[in-house]
Amino acid sequence: MKKSESEQAFIMESDEDENNESNRGEYDWNYSEYSNHSDDIPQHQEKPSSLNPSWPQSYRQSIDLYSSVPSPSLNFLGTPTLSRLGSSFLSSTLSRRHTPEILPTLGKPLLAPETGNQQPHDRRSSHSLLPPRRGSSARKLPHVHKSSKVSHELPLTGQSSFSQTVLNGVNVLCGVGLLSIPYAVREGGWIGLLLLLLYGVLSFYTGILLRYCLDSQPGLETYPDIGQAAFGTTGRLIISIILYIELYASCVEYVILESDNLSALFPNVHLNIGGYILNAHYLFAIAMAITVLPTVYLRNMSVLSYISAGGVIASILVTICLSWISFVDDVGFQIETTRMLNLSSFPVAIGLYGFCYSGHAVFPNIYTSMAKKSQFPAVLLTSFGICGVLYVVVAVLGYMMFGETTESQFTLNLPTNLVASNIAVWTTVVNPFTKYALTMSPVAMSLEELLPSDKSYVYSILIRTGLVLSTLIVALSVPFFGLVLSLIGSLLTMMVTFILPCVCYLSILRGKTTLFQVSFCVLTVVVGLVSSAIGTYTSLSEIFKQLF
Repeated sequence: MKKSESEQAFIMESDEDENNESNRGEYDWNYSEYSNHSDDIPQHQEKPSSLNPSWPQSYRQSIDLYSSVPSPSLNFLGTPTLSRLGSSFLSSTLSRRHTPEILPTLGKPLLAPETGNQQPHDRRSSHSLLPPRRGSSARKLPHVHKSSKVSHELPLTGQSSFSQTVLNGVNVLCGVGLLSIPYAVREGGWIGLLLLLLYGVLSFYTGILLRYCLDSQPGLETYPDIGQAAFGTTGRLIISIILYIELYASCVEYVILESDNLSALFPNVHLNIGGYILNAHYLFAIAMAITVLPTVYLRNMSVLSYISAGGVIASILVTICLSWISFVDDVGFQIETTRMLNLSSFPVAIGLYGFCYSGHAVFPNIYTSMAKKSQFPAVLLTSFGICGVLYVVVAVLGYMMFGETTESQFTLNLPTNLVASNIAVWTTVVNPFTKYALTMSPVAMSLEELLPSDKSYVYSILIRTGLVLSTLIVALSVPFFGLVLSLIGSLLTMMVTFILPCVCYLSILRGKTTLFQVSFCVLTVVVGLVSSAIGTYTSLSEIFKQLF
Protein backbone atom coordinates (compact mmCIF):
# COMPACT_ATOMS: atom_id res chain seq x y z
CA MET A 1 0.00 0.00 0.00
CA LYS A 2 1.26 3.46 -0.84
CA LYS A 3 2.44 5.39 2.19
CA SER A 4 0.54 8.51 3.19
CA GLU A 5 2.09 11.93 2.93
CA SER A 6 2.47 12.19 6.69
CA GLU A 7 4.67 9.12 6.67
CA GLN A 8 6.96 10.63 4.06
CA ALA A 9 7.78 13.97 5.68
CA PHE A 10 7.25 16.02 8.78
CA ILE A 11 6.53 19.70 8.73
CA MET A 12 8.32 22.04 11.07
CA GLU A 13 6.46 25.04 12.34
CA SER A 14 7.72 28.17 10.68
CA ASP A 15 8.37 31.52 12.20
CA GLU A 16 5.25 32.86 10.55
CA ASP A 17 3.06 30.17 12.13
CA GLU A 18 4.31 31.06 15.58
CA ASN A 19 3.79 34.78 15.19
CA ASN A 20 0.43 36.53 15.19
CA GLU A 21 -1.70 37.16 12.14
CA SER A 22 -0.26 40.61 11.53
CA ASN A 23 3.25 39.23 11.29
CA ARG A 24 1.99 36.52 9.02
CA GLY A 25 0.40 39.11 6.81
CA GLU A 26 3.71 40.94 6.58
CA TYR A 27 5.47 37.84 5.35
CA ASP A 28 2.67 37.07 2.91
CA TRP A 29 3.04 40.55 1.50
CA ASN A 30 6.74 39.96 0.90
CA TYR A 31 6.03 36.88 -1.15
CA SER A 32 2.66 37.62 -2.69
CA GLU A 33 3.97 38.94 -5.99
CA TYR A 34 5.96 35.77 -6.48
CA SER A 35 3.43 33.21 -5.35
CA ASN A 36 2.83 32.03 -8.87
CA HIS A 37 6.40 30.77 -9.01
CA SER A 38 6.26 28.69 -5.84
CA ASP A 39 5.15 25.55 -7.59
CA ASP A 40 7.67 25.85 -10.39
CA ILE A 41 10.74 24.86 -8.38
CA PRO A 42 12.14 21.63 -9.78
CA GLN A 43 11.55 18.82 -7.36
CA HIS A 44 14.41 16.64 -8.42
CA GLN A 45 16.86 16.48 -11.26
CA GLU A 46 17.56 12.82 -11.53
CA LYS A 47 21.24 12.00 -11.87
CA PRO A 48 22.49 8.49 -12.48
CA SER A 49 24.70 7.12 -9.77
CA SER A 50 27.32 4.41 -9.80
CA LEU A 51 27.78 4.44 -6.04
CA ASN A 52 25.20 3.21 -3.58
CA PRO A 53 25.38 4.59 -1.00
CA SER A 54 27.38 7.61 -2.18
CA TRP A 55 30.57 8.80 -0.52
CA PRO A 56 30.78 10.62 1.81
CA GLN A 57 27.94 9.57 4.09
CA SER A 58 29.55 10.99 7.22
CA TYR A 59 29.71 14.65 6.13
CA ARG A 60 26.57 15.77 7.96
CA GLN A 61 27.52 13.81 11.05
CA SER A 62 30.98 15.34 11.33
CA ILE A 63 30.23 18.92 10.28
CA ASP A 64 27.29 19.08 12.70
CA LEU A 65 29.91 19.32 15.43
CA TYR A 66 30.32 22.91 14.29
CA SER A 67 26.67 23.77 13.84
CA SER A 68 24.83 21.90 16.60
CA VAL A 69 26.57 23.28 19.66
CA PRO A 70 24.03 24.80 22.03
CA SER A 71 25.01 28.23 23.22
CA PRO A 72 23.60 30.79 25.64
CA SER A 73 20.47 32.57 24.52
CA LEU A 74 21.07 36.20 23.65
CA ASN A 75 17.66 37.77 23.40
CA PHE A 76 18.94 41.02 21.96
CA LEU A 77 20.07 39.12 18.85
CA GLY A 78 16.69 37.55 18.28
CA THR A 79 14.39 40.52 17.96
CA PRO A 80 11.43 39.99 15.63
CA THR A 81 12.27 43.18 13.75
CA LEU A 82 15.74 41.95 12.81
CA SER A 83 14.40 38.56 11.81
CA ARG A 84 11.76 40.04 9.54
CA LEU A 85 14.29 42.45 8.07
CA GLY A 86 16.59 39.62 6.99
CA SER A 87 13.76 37.61 5.51
CA SER A 88 12.04 40.36 3.61
CA PHE A 89 15.25 42.00 2.41
CA LEU A 90 16.30 39.01 0.34
CA SER A 91 13.02 37.34 -0.48
CA SER A 92 12.41 39.47 -3.55
CA THR A 93 15.88 39.26 -5.06
CA LEU A 94 17.15 35.75 -4.50
CA SER A 95 14.21 33.41 -5.06
CA ARG A 96 10.71 34.22 -6.09
CA ARG A 97 8.89 31.89 -3.78
CA HIS A 98 8.15 31.15 -0.17
CA THR A 99 10.73 28.88 1.40
CA PRO A 100 9.15 25.53 2.25
CA GLU A 101 9.96 24.38 5.73
CA ILE A 102 9.58 20.67 5.15
CA LEU A 103 12.29 18.23 6.07
CA PRO A 104 12.41 14.71 4.66
CA THR A 105 11.94 11.56 6.58
CA LEU A 106 15.08 9.95 7.83
CA GLY A 107 14.23 6.84 5.91
CA LYS A 108 15.00 8.17 2.47
CA PRO A 109 18.20 6.86 0.86
CA LEU A 110 20.83 9.35 -0.19
CA LEU A 111 20.96 8.06 -3.75
CA ALA A 112 18.38 6.23 -5.78
CA PRO A 113 19.55 2.64 -6.31
CA GLU A 114 20.22 1.52 -9.83
CA THR A 115 17.77 -1.33 -9.50
CA GLY A 116 14.77 -1.94 -7.32
CA ASN A 117 11.25 -0.69 -6.84
CA GLN A 118 11.98 2.53 -5.00
CA GLN A 119 10.72 5.85 -6.24
CA PRO A 120 13.21 8.11 -8.05
CA HIS A 121 12.89 10.64 -5.26
CA ASP A 122 13.78 8.14 -2.60
CA ARG A 123 17.17 9.33 -1.50
CA ARG A 124 18.88 8.50 1.73
CA SER A 125 19.55 11.70 3.62
CA SER A 126 22.83 12.09 5.44
CA HIS A 127 20.72 13.27 8.35
CA SER A 128 20.00 9.62 9.09
CA LEU A 129 23.54 9.22 10.38
CA LEU A 130 22.68 11.44 13.32
CA PRO A 131 21.10 10.26 16.56
CA PRO A 132 17.51 11.43 17.05
CA ARG A 133 17.16 14.94 18.39
CA ARG A 134 15.57 15.47 21.76
CA GLY A 135 12.69 17.77 22.22
CA SER A 136 11.53 17.57 18.62
CA SER A 137 7.87 18.19 17.92
CA ALA A 138 7.98 15.89 14.90
CA ARG A 139 6.13 12.59 14.83
CA LYS A 140 8.07 9.42 15.46
CA LEU A 141 9.92 8.46 12.32
CA PRO A 142 10.22 5.00 10.83
CA HIS A 143 13.17 2.88 11.87
CA VAL A 144 16.24 3.40 9.72
CA HIS A 145 18.90 0.75 9.42
CA LYS A 146 22.45 1.85 10.08
CA SER A 147 24.33 2.00 6.82
CA SER A 148 27.45 3.81 7.77
CA LYS A 149 30.44 2.06 9.27
CA VAL A 150 31.54 5.27 10.92
CA SER A 151 29.97 5.86 14.27
CA HIS A 152 30.72 8.94 16.32
CA GLU A 153 28.77 10.34 19.20
CA LEU A 154 27.38 13.81 18.68
CA PRO A 155 25.88 16.13 21.23
CA LEU A 156 22.15 15.60 21.44
CA THR A 157 20.62 19.03 21.22
CA GLY A 158 17.36 20.66 20.35
CA GLN A 159 17.10 22.82 17.31
CA SER A 160 19.06 26.04 17.38
CA SER A 161 17.50 29.36 18.26
CA PHE A 162 18.35 32.60 16.49
CA SER A 163 21.05 33.62 18.97
CA GLN A 164 22.60 30.15 19.08
CA THR A 165 22.78 30.04 15.30
CA VAL A 166 24.37 33.49 15.17
CA LEU A 167 27.09 32.41 17.59
CA ASN A 168 27.73 29.27 15.56
CA GLY A 169 27.89 31.37 12.40
CA VAL A 170 30.39 33.80 13.92
CA ASN A 171 32.42 30.87 15.23
CA VAL A 172 32.91 29.37 11.77
CA LEU A 173 33.47 32.71 10.03
CA CYS A 174 35.85 34.42 12.42
CA GLY A 175 38.90 32.21 12.95
CA VAL A 176 42.58 32.46 12.15
CA GLY A 177 41.77 34.92 9.39
CA LEU A 178 41.35 37.56 12.09
CA LEU A 179 45.04 37.26 12.98
CA SER A 180 46.21 37.89 9.42
CA ILE A 181 43.89 40.74 8.48
CA PRO A 182 46.41 43.52 9.38
CA TYR A 183 48.97 41.66 7.26
CA ALA A 184 46.46 41.63 4.40
CA VAL A 185 46.16 45.42 4.68
CA ARG A 186 49.95 45.69 4.61
CA GLU A 187 50.12 43.57 1.48
CA GLY A 188 47.36 45.42 -0.35
CA GLY A 189 47.30 48.87 1.25
CA TRP A 190 44.30 50.67 2.68
CA ILE A 191 42.38 50.32 -0.59
CA GLY A 192 42.43 46.57 -0.03
CA LEU A 193 39.76 46.98 2.65
CA LEU A 194 37.30 47.63 -0.19
CA LEU A 195 38.05 44.09 -1.32
CA LEU A 196 37.13 42.85 2.16
CA LEU A 197 33.78 44.63 1.84
CA LEU A 198 33.17 43.28 -1.67
CA TYR A 199 33.94 39.71 -0.64
CA GLY A 200 31.69 40.09 2.39
CA VAL A 201 28.73 41.16 0.27
CA LEU A 202 29.26 38.39 -2.29
CA SER A 203 29.77 35.78 0.44
CA PHE A 204 26.55 36.84 2.11
CA TYR A 205 24.73 36.53 -1.20
CA THR A 206 26.11 33.07 -1.97
CA GLY A 207 25.26 31.94 1.56
CA ILE A 208 21.63 32.74 0.79
CA LEU A 209 21.92 30.89 -2.51
CA LEU A 210 22.89 27.76 -0.60
CA ARG A 211 19.68 28.09 1.38
CA TYR A 212 17.55 28.12 -1.75
CA CYS A 213 19.45 25.17 -3.14
CA LEU A 214 18.64 23.23 0.03
CA ASP A 215 14.97 24.17 -0.21
CA SER A 216 14.69 23.26 -3.88
CA GLN A 217 13.92 19.60 -3.18
CA PRO A 218 13.47 17.30 -0.19
CA GLY A 219 16.46 15.64 1.44
CA LEU A 220 19.17 18.21 0.74
CA GLU A 221 20.97 18.98 3.99
CA THR A 222 24.69 19.44 3.27
CA TYR A 223 26.96 21.04 0.72
CA PRO A 224 27.75 17.68 -0.95
CA ASP A 225 23.98 17.06 -1.20
CA ILE A 226 23.70 20.31 -3.15
CA GLY A 227 26.51 19.23 -5.46
CA GLN A 228 24.73 15.96 -6.11
CA ALA A 229 21.43 17.67 -6.85
CA ALA A 230 23.19 19.96 -9.31
CA PHE A 231 25.62 17.61 -11.06
CA GLY A 232 24.94 14.10 -9.82
CA THR A 233 27.47 11.89 -8.08
CA THR A 234 30.36 13.61 -9.84
CA GLY A 235 29.35 16.95 -8.35
CA ARG A 236 29.03 15.40 -4.92
CA LEU A 237 32.50 13.88 -5.07
CA ILE A 238 34.19 17.02 -6.42
CA ILE A 239 32.63 19.30 -3.81
CA SER A 240 33.38 16.85 -1.00
CA ILE A 241 37.02 16.54 -1.98
CA ILE A 242 37.43 20.34 -2.18
CA LEU A 243 35.84 20.77 1.25
CA TYR A 244 38.01 18.09 2.81
CA ILE A 245 41.18 19.58 1.33
CA GLU A 246 40.20 22.94 2.76
CA LEU A 247 39.72 21.40 6.22
CA TYR A 248 43.03 19.56 5.98
CA ALA A 249 44.83 22.76 4.95
CA SER A 250 43.31 24.55 7.94
CA CYS A 251 44.89 21.96 10.22
CA VAL A 252 48.25 22.66 8.58
CA GLU A 253 47.73 26.33 9.40
CA TYR A 254 47.03 25.47 13.03
CA VAL A 255 50.42 23.75 13.29
CA ILE A 256 52.22 26.72 11.69
CA LEU A 257 50.36 29.13 13.96
CA GLU A 258 51.37 27.25 17.10
CA SER A 259 54.96 26.98 15.96
CA ASP A 260 55.21 30.70 15.18
CA ASN A 261 53.60 32.00 18.37
CA LEU A 262 55.22 29.61 20.83
CA SER A 263 58.66 30.07 19.30
CA ALA A 264 58.15 33.83 19.63
CA LEU A 265 57.34 33.38 23.32
CA PHE A 266 60.25 31.01 23.94
CA PRO A 267 62.81 31.71 21.19
CA ASN A 268 65.74 30.07 22.98
CA VAL A 269 64.12 26.68 23.45
CA HIS A 270 65.88 23.92 21.56
CA LEU A 271 66.56 20.20 21.76
CA ASN A 272 69.77 18.37 20.91
CA ILE A 273 69.19 14.86 19.60
CA GLY A 274 72.37 13.03 18.65
CA GLY A 275 74.04 16.20 17.51
CA TYR A 276 71.00 17.36 15.54
CA ILE A 277 69.52 20.51 17.06
CA LEU A 278 65.79 21.15 16.83
CA ASN A 279 65.15 24.87 17.06
CA ALA A 280 62.05 26.41 18.63
CA HIS A 281 59.99 26.33 15.42
CA TYR A 282 60.53 22.63 14.81
CA LEU A 283 60.24 21.70 18.46
CA PHE A 284 56.92 23.43 19.07
CA ALA A 285 55.44 22.16 15.81
CA ILE A 286 56.27 18.59 16.87
CA ALA A 287 54.91 19.29 20.35
CA MET A 288 51.67 20.55 18.81
CA ALA A 289 51.25 17.36 16.76
CA ILE A 290 51.94 15.14 19.76
CA THR A 291 49.52 17.08 21.93
CA VAL A 292 46.57 17.00 19.54
CA LEU A 293 47.08 13.36 18.50
CA PRO A 294 45.07 11.89 21.43
CA THR A 295 42.18 14.27 20.72
CA VAL A 296 42.04 13.10 17.12
CA TYR A 297 41.46 9.55 18.36
CA LEU A 298 38.35 10.58 20.29
CA ARG A 299 35.09 9.09 19.06
CA ASN A 300 32.96 11.40 21.18
CA MET A 301 33.90 14.99 20.41
CA SER A 302 31.01 16.69 22.10
CA VAL A 303 33.29 18.11 24.79
CA LEU A 304 35.66 19.56 22.22
CA SER A 305 32.76 21.00 20.26
CA TYR A 306 31.60 22.91 23.32
CA ILE A 307 35.11 24.21 24.00
CA SER A 308 35.66 25.11 20.37
CA ALA A 309 32.49 27.21 20.43
CA GLY A 310 34.51 29.52 22.65
CA GLY A 311 36.22 30.65 19.47
CA VAL A 312 33.74 33.53 19.41
CA ILE A 313 34.94 34.63 22.83
CA ALA A 314 38.54 34.17 21.76
CA SER A 315 38.07 36.39 18.69
CA ILE A 316 36.39 39.13 20.72
CA LEU A 317 39.00 38.88 23.45
CA VAL A 318 41.89 39.20 21.00
CA THR A 319 40.23 42.25 19.45
CA ILE A 320 39.75 43.85 22.86
CA CYS A 321 43.39 43.18 23.76
CA LEU A 322 44.61 44.84 20.56
CA SER A 323 42.35 47.84 21.22
CA TRP A 324 43.61 48.05 24.80
CA ILE A 325 47.23 48.02 23.66
CA SER A 326 46.48 50.72 21.10
CA PHE A 327 44.65 53.20 23.30
CA VAL A 328 45.34 52.36 26.95
CA ASP A 329 48.92 51.09 26.85
CA ASP A 330 49.57 53.77 24.22
CA VAL A 331 52.02 51.78 22.12
CA GLY A 332 51.65 54.35 19.37
CA PHE A 333 50.83 54.37 15.67
CA GLN A 334 53.04 54.34 12.61
CA ILE A 335 50.62 55.96 10.21
CA GLU A 336 53.42 57.57 8.25
CA THR A 337 54.69 54.13 7.16
CA THR A 338 51.33 52.89 5.89
CA ARG A 339 50.44 52.84 2.20
CA MET A 340 47.24 53.57 0.35
CA LEU A 341 47.99 50.94 -2.32
CA ASN A 342 50.71 48.30 -2.47
CA LEU A 343 50.33 47.05 -6.03
CA SER A 344 53.28 44.63 -6.06
CA SER A 345 51.92 42.43 -3.27
CA PHE A 346 48.21 43.17 -3.69
CA PRO A 347 47.49 39.69 -5.15
CA VAL A 348 48.60 38.10 -1.85
CA ALA A 349 45.95 40.16 -0.07
CA ILE A 350 43.28 38.71 -2.36
CA GLY A 351 43.56 35.24 -0.86
CA LEU A 352 43.85 36.58 2.69
CA TYR A 353 40.64 38.59 2.36
CA GLY A 354 38.89 35.67 0.69
CA PHE A 355 39.82 33.32 3.54
CA CYS A 356 38.01 35.61 6.00
CA TYR A 357 34.65 34.31 4.73
CA SER A 358 35.34 30.58 4.52
CA GLY A 359 32.26 29.33 6.39
CA HIS A 360 30.12 28.11 3.51
CA ALA A 361 31.00 24.47 4.05
CA VAL A 362 29.10 24.67 7.34
CA PHE A 363 26.24 27.00 6.36
CA PRO A 364 23.92 24.23 5.11
CA ASN A 365 24.33 22.36 8.39
CA ILE A 366 23.69 25.53 10.36
CA TYR A 367 20.58 26.18 8.28
CA THR A 368 19.13 22.70 8.75
CA SER A 369 19.74 22.91 12.51
CA MET A 370 17.61 26.04 12.88
CA ALA A 371 14.20 25.91 14.51
CA LYS A 372 12.96 28.86 12.45
CA LYS A 373 14.51 28.65 9.04
CA SER A 374 12.92 31.86 7.80
CA GLN A 375 15.39 33.67 10.08
CA PHE A 376 18.42 32.37 8.19
CA PRO A 377 18.98 35.58 6.16
CA ALA A 378 18.91 37.58 9.39
CA VAL A 379 21.32 35.09 10.96
CA LEU A 380 23.77 35.52 8.10
CA LEU A 381 23.34 39.28 8.14
CA THR A 382 24.08 39.42 11.87
CA SER A 383 26.99 36.97 11.68
CA PHE A 384 28.62 38.77 8.76
CA GLY A 385 28.03 42.09 10.47
CA ILE A 386 29.72 41.02 13.70
CA CYS A 387 32.65 39.46 11.86
CA GLY A 388 32.97 42.49 9.59
CA VAL A 389 33.26 44.82 12.57
CA LEU A 390 35.90 42.60 14.18
CA TYR A 391 37.86 42.37 10.93
CA VAL A 392 37.83 46.11 10.31
CA VAL A 393 38.80 47.01 13.89
CA VAL A 394 41.72 44.57 13.92
CA ALA A 395 42.80 45.51 10.38
CA VAL A 396 42.87 49.25 11.05
CA LEU A 397 44.45 49.13 14.50
CA GLY A 398 46.98 46.44 13.58
CA TYR A 399 48.23 48.15 10.44
CA MET A 400 48.29 51.60 12.06
CA MET A 401 50.33 50.26 15.00
CA PHE A 402 52.88 48.20 13.09
CA GLY A 403 52.85 49.63 9.57
CA GLU A 404 55.14 47.88 7.10
CA THR A 405 56.58 45.71 9.89
CA THR A 406 53.25 43.90 10.36
CA GLU A 407 53.76 40.14 10.60
CA SER A 408 51.52 37.46 9.09
CA GLN A 409 49.96 37.16 12.56
CA PHE A 410 49.67 40.44 14.42
CA THR A 411 50.25 38.62 17.71
CA LEU A 412 53.89 38.28 16.67
CA ASN A 413 54.16 42.10 16.70
CA LEU A 414 52.71 42.64 20.17
CA PRO A 415 55.09 43.88 22.90
CA THR A 416 55.94 40.94 25.15
CA ASN A 417 56.03 43.02 28.36
CA LEU A 418 52.33 43.91 28.36
CA VAL A 419 49.61 41.94 30.10
CA ALA A 420 47.16 42.45 27.25
CA SER A 421 49.74 41.10 24.80
CA ASN A 422 50.19 37.93 26.83
CA ILE A 423 46.43 37.43 27.05
CA ALA A 424 46.08 37.81 23.27
CA VAL A 425 48.99 35.51 22.49
CA TRP A 426 47.95 32.75 24.88
CA THR A 427 44.37 32.94 23.70
CA THR A 428 45.68 32.48 20.17
CA VAL A 429 47.85 29.56 21.28
CA VAL A 430 45.14 27.68 23.17
CA ASN A 431 42.36 27.97 20.59
CA PRO A 432 43.85 25.73 17.85
CA PHE A 433 44.33 22.87 20.32
CA THR A 434 40.54 22.63 20.68
CA LYS A 435 39.77 23.11 16.98
CA TYR A 436 42.34 20.81 15.41
CA ALA A 437 40.53 17.54 16.13
CA LEU A 438 37.14 18.95 15.13
CA THR A 439 38.58 20.22 11.86
CA MET A 440 40.37 16.98 11.06
CA SER A 441 37.51 14.72 12.12
CA PRO A 442 35.44 15.10 8.90
CA VAL A 443 38.49 14.20 6.82
CA ALA A 444 39.24 11.14 8.94
CA MET A 445 35.63 9.98 8.98
CA SER A 446 35.36 10.24 5.20
CA LEU A 447 38.40 7.99 4.78
CA GLU A 448 37.09 5.56 7.38
CA GLU A 449 33.99 5.01 5.27
CA LEU A 450 36.23 3.23 2.78
CA LEU A 451 37.60 0.82 5.38
CA PRO A 452 36.70 -2.87 5.65
CA SER A 453 34.32 -3.18 8.58
CA ASP A 454 36.21 -6.03 10.27
CA LYS A 455 39.41 -3.97 10.66
CA SER A 456 38.00 -0.48 10.94
CA TYR A 457 39.41 0.24 14.42
CA VAL A 458 43.03 -0.58 13.55
CA TYR A 459 42.86 1.22 10.22
CA SER A 460 41.15 4.19 11.86
CA ILE A 461 44.07 4.66 14.25
CA LEU A 462 46.52 4.45 11.37
CA ILE A 463 44.56 6.92 9.25
CA ARG A 464 44.24 9.50 12.02
CA THR A 465 47.87 9.18 12.99
CA GLY A 466 48.92 9.52 9.38
CA LEU A 467 46.79 12.63 8.91
CA VAL A 468 48.33 14.34 11.93
CA LEU A 469 51.87 13.43 10.91
CA SER A 470 51.26 14.59 7.35
CA THR A 471 50.03 18.01 8.53
CA LEU A 472 53.17 18.27 10.63
CA ILE A 473 55.39 17.46 7.65
CA VAL A 474 53.61 19.95 5.40
CA ALA A 475 53.74 22.65 8.08
CA LEU A 476 57.48 22.16 8.56
CA SER A 477 58.08 22.05 4.81
CA VAL A 478 56.07 25.21 4.05
CA PRO A 479 56.22 27.25 7.28
CA PHE A 480 54.79 30.44 5.78
CA PHE A 481 51.55 31.22 7.58
CA GLY A 482 50.50 34.22 5.49
CA LEU A 483 51.35 32.72 2.11
CA VAL A 484 49.72 29.37 2.88
CA LEU A 485 46.64 31.18 4.15
CA SER A 486 46.54 33.23 0.96
CA LEU A 487 46.87 30.06 -1.12
CA ILE A 488 43.97 28.41 0.74
CA GLY A 489 41.86 31.52 0.34
CA SER A 490 42.62 31.87 -3.35
CA LEU A 491 42.48 28.25 -4.49
CA LEU A 492 39.88 26.69 -2.19
CA THR A 493 37.81 29.36 -0.47
CA MET A 494 37.08 31.18 -3.72
CA MET A 495 35.75 27.92 -5.11
CA VAL A 496 33.65 26.99 -2.08
CA THR A 497 32.40 30.50 -1.31
CA PHE A 498 31.90 32.23 -4.66
CA ILE A 499 31.97 29.83 -7.60
CA LEU A 500 30.26 26.60 -6.52
CA PRO A 501 27.19 28.14 -4.82
CA CYS A 502 26.36 30.15 -7.95
CA VAL A 503 26.99 27.28 -10.35
CA CYS A 504 24.91 24.86 -8.27
CA TYR A 505 22.12 27.41 -7.87
CA LEU A 506 21.90 28.02 -11.61
CA SER A 507 21.96 24.28 -12.32
CA ILE A 508 19.34 23.26 -9.75
CA LEU A 509 16.96 26.14 -10.55
CA ARG A 510 17.69 26.15 -14.26
CA GLY A 511 14.95 27.94 -16.15
CA LYS A 512 13.36 29.32 -12.97
CA THR A 513 15.70 32.22 -12.34
CA THR A 514 15.37 35.82 -13.42
CA LEU A 515 17.79 37.71 -15.61
CA PHE A 516 19.03 39.67 -12.58
CA GLN A 517 19.73 36.49 -10.62
CA VAL A 518 21.61 34.93 -13.51
CA SER A 519 23.58 38.11 -14.12
CA PHE A 520 24.57 38.51 -10.48
CA CYS A 521 25.57 34.85 -10.24
CA VAL A 522 27.69 35.16 -13.38
CA LEU A 523 29.31 38.32 -12.00
CA THR A 524 30.09 36.53 -8.73
CA VAL A 525 31.60 33.56 -10.58
CA VAL A 526 33.76 35.88 -12.69
CA VAL A 527 35.00 37.69 -9.56
CA GLY A 528 35.76 34.32 -7.96
CA LEU A 529 37.61 32.95 -10.98
CA VAL A 530 39.71 36.07 -11.53
CA SER A 531 40.53 36.38 -7.82
CA SER A 532 41.38 32.67 -7.62
CA ALA A 533 43.67 32.75 -10.64
CA ILE A 534 45.59 35.85 -9.57
CA GLY A 535 45.81 34.92 -5.90
CA THR A 536 46.79 31.29 -6.50
CA TYR A 537 49.53 32.15 -8.99
CA THR A 538 51.00 34.84 -6.74
CA SER A 539 50.85 32.72 -3.58
CA LEU A 540 52.52 29.75 -5.23
CA SER A 541 55.18 31.99 -6.78
CA GLU A 542 56.00 33.55 -3.41
CA ILE A 543 56.10 30.16 -1.69
CA PHE A 544 58.50 28.73 -4.28
CA LYS A 545 60.58 31.88 -4.03
CA GLN A 546 60.85 31.45 -0.26
CA LEU A 547 61.71 27.76 -0.58
CA PHE A 548 64.24 28.02 -3.38
